[in-house]
Order: sequence, then C-alpha cells, then structure tokens
Amino acid sequence: MEVEAISQHTSRSFNKDLAGIHNLVLNMGGLVEDQFERAVKAIAEADSELGLGVAESDRQVNEMEMRIDEECRRILATRAPAAGDLRLIVAAMKTITDLERIGDETEKIGKLASRLATVKRPSTNFRELRNLAQHVKGMIRDALDAFARLDVQQGLAVMKADKVVDEEYEAIARQSLTFMLEDPRTITREMDVSWAARALERIGDHTKNICEHAIYMAHGTDIRHTSLKSVESEVRQAGSMKESSP
Repeated sequence: MEVEAISQHTSRSFNKDLAGIHNLVLNMGGLVEDQFERAVKAIAEADSELGLGVAESDRQVNEMEMRIDEECRRILATRAPAAGDLRLIVAAMKTITDLERIGDETEKIGKLASRLATVKRPSTNFRELRNLAQHVKGMIRDALDAFARLDVQQGLAVMKADKVVDEEYEAIARQSLTFMLEDPRTITREMDVSWAARALERIGDHTKNICEHAIYMAHGTDIRHTSLKSVESEVRQAGSMKESSP
C-alpha cells in the first residue's frame, strides 16, 4: 500500500510531506540495519576495530531520529492532520524511537564484540550467539519491509518470530552460566556473551514494536499489550470492516 493511499487529503504538498516522513523512517531503518550487520560481523570475525566503529556510528542514528521527530512536529503544527494522516505521523514518531533504541543496543553489541575479539574463543566460535543474531537480523529486515508496504501479515509473522528469539536468548543465558560454573576462567567472556544475547533479545522486542506501529498505521488498531491470538482476530475484524464499508 502506498503512503498516499492512507491520506484522504487533497493537498499534493501534504501528501509529499507524508511520503517524505515515510521515506525518512525507512532511511533511518536502513542505517540501523547496516549498523547491526557490522556488529554481527565484528563478533563473527573477531574484529575489535569494527566493533568499536559500530559504537561510534550510533551518533548518526541519533541525529536522524532528531531530524525526523522535528519534521513530524512541524507537520503536526502546520497541517493539523487527522485520521490516516495522523496515524502515519504517530506511527512514524513511535517507530523512530524504537529504531533509536535498536541503535543503542547495537552500540552495546559493538563494544562487546570488541572485547570478545581479545579473548580466547570457544570451539563453537560463538555459534549460538551468531545464530541468534541472524534471526534478529531477519526480523529487522522483515519489520522494515512490513512498515514500508504496510504488510500486516508480514508484521504478524515478525511478531511470532520474537518468541523464537526469546527462547534462544534463554538457552544462551543458561549455557553461559554452565560454562562459568564449570570453569571460572570463562566468567568475563561468558558475561559479555550473555550481555550481547540480552541486547539481541531487546532488539527483537523493539522490532516487534515496529510491526505493531505498522499495523496501527494500516488499520488504526492499537494492538499493544494484546496477545498475538487477539491481535490476529482484531486485524481480521478491521480488514472485514474496511472491505464492507462503502
């Protein structure tokens, strides 16, 4: 669904403003996605310098959040949007907050990757952590795609995937605790692994939030604090009402 399809406003310049906000959010998402990929690469390749570079790049993410927030506030003040137009602005402001927090968590991962690059690596080469990172990477990609196309079904699929991420995080935390109990020399390393896994789990949560914002933008349904089963039901009802309306 195109951004212009949300708006019932007749002003071409207003539609251009809304499309601009939508594109800026996606550009910020692309920046965060690139930052995340470099953090994961730093872990996989034991690249301390790359990890530190990821941490430094978070400033760009913060600056972009401020730029988009300012533009959204300008539109709210000068255009007085309503209905679908207002939903787009609200969803955009909430989404950039989650993207900024993903950037913060990715910054942590970059710093942890830099430290992990200097210690003796286990025989698995952090396989479980890298697998978790790949799942989260897919969630980020699919969430941004759902936001771009207002694809409710894809958004729901990402929300379901978050449960797998939670389970993998818990498994890594248990494994790290076992390693620390068996060999105290691994405590520092395994603490860093646990913190990195925790950051990945939090990124999954923020990615899930982005999908909630996309669904709100598409259907006007606030699905926060709602079970996934109820969300699917509400989305179906919203879709049926939209189809039956004249």
